[in-house]
Amino acid sequence: MATCDLCGNDYDKSFTLTLEGQTYTFDSFECAITKLAPSCATCGCRIVGHGTDRDGKTYCCDHCAGQ
Repeated sequence: MATCDLCGNDYDKSFTLTLEGQTYTFDSFECAITKLAPSCATCGCRIVGHGTDRDGKTYCCDHCAGQ
């Protein structure tokens, strides 16, 4: 079993993700998203799917990018 880097849960079905050379252990996609997914520069929601980049910032959608 491995311990989740976000919530500390010790879980037999945990998994690891490597991002920019650092490896993380998670017990759920929810914890992985909370720790690693970028946040929209306008509304702050986590960007799980395709976002959009404008002027060096990341947004969840075109609507937020245009605000």
